[in-house]
Amino acid sequence: MYDVLVKGGTVIDPAQGIHAAKDLAIKGGHTAALRDSISTSEANEVIDATGKLVLPGLVDIHVHVYPGVSHFGTEADPACLAKGVTTAIDAGSAGAHTFLGFRRHVLETVKTRLLAFLNISSMGMISQDIGELEDIRWADVAKAVETVNNNRDYLVGMKVRQSTHVVGQNGLEPLKRTREAADVLGVTLMVHPGATLAPLKDILVYMKKGDVLTHCFHNRGQGVLDEGGRVEPEVWEAVRRGVNLDVGHGVGSFSWDVAEKCLSQGLVPATISTDIHFYNIDGPVYDLATTMSKFLHLGMKLDDIIRMSTTAAAAAVGLGDGVGTLRVGAEGDVCIFELAEGKFPLVDAHKKTAIATQRFLPYMTLRAGKVAAKNGKLNEE
Repeated sequence: MYDVLVKGGTVIDPAQGIHAAKDLAIKGGHTAALRDSISTSEANEVIDATGKLVLPGLVDIHVHVYPGVSHFGTEADPACLAKGVTTAIDAGSAGAHTFLGFRRHVLETVKTRLLAFLNISSMGMISQDIGELEDIRWADVAKAVETVNNNRDYLVGMKVRQSTHVVGQNGLEPLKRTREAADVLGVTLMVHPGATLAPLKDILVYMKKGDVLTHCFHNRGQGVLDEGGRVEPEVWEAVRRGVNLDVGHGVGSFSWDVAEKCLSQGLVPATISTDIHFYNIDGPVYDLATTMSKFLHLGMKLDDIIRMSTTAAAAAVGLGDGVGTLRVGAEGDVCIFELAEGKFPLVDAHKKTAIATQRFLPYMTLRAGKVAAKNGKLNEE
């Protein structure tokens, strides 16, 4: 007998090239069967997904979920798991001096599968008033390397924020030190650009294949577009050599205008993420489903949006075949969505509103084969 049977839905799993009506069975916390039809008599619990999309659990590679220590922090499970995100990556809320508390009190306690990029600043993102890299002594490569080596079960890479209000007068030195740490460790580097003194082309020089440039559609100075609205040649070159562009919507890092110009020129993100945190969870971000809906409105194909929010996101942080897919043997992480029709106002980071005709609405989330949330609310059982 299967533990759970999800029946009657349209399964979309880009990792397997599947977009079809199928039934999905889970046993022992993993996908056990994916077939055209599975009898309800073969399962202990049956979930009716008729008329809905059955997707791999979403993967959000840019969140901030260290509440009580980082001023950005919001609670992981209501922000992620309740809304269909079964795997999330905190993007530098903690540094070497604050990571142990993050591990003990958040990473090891939440139901969301939660991993992290380590901030090159040993303090992490504590204060709204003082940039974590204004004093370059916080960018301690040795401490960062030691912390990652001691916590590789949770840490997937290194993160640096390069905005001027974060680095002060230290220019590109924080980025150089983060590059050094990432190279020693052999891990992914995530860079937060925007509102920098250094041109983006100078930042991209330090980025390699597999690294992540988040906030790719921001409109805050030193972005991917030149003054004429054309994609900078250095951005095209970075993409060709394998740098991943990540959305990282945030409270100030997604512009309808920039996104439209980029997509019209063929510059598409590798991954869709939220940068969800305390200051944007009540708008304009809300959740990953809302961010994905914005790309539906922009005309991107449904399967591409799901790929960027599942298998591509998992691959970007080295999670392999067990996450972001419904492949037999993979984690039994499933999100079921309604693709609603109507008129939906969607707001970018600059308060510009677009009226979408479709949006993703979370219906149910399964984490390791167990129902974790329904209709956007956590299961309290």
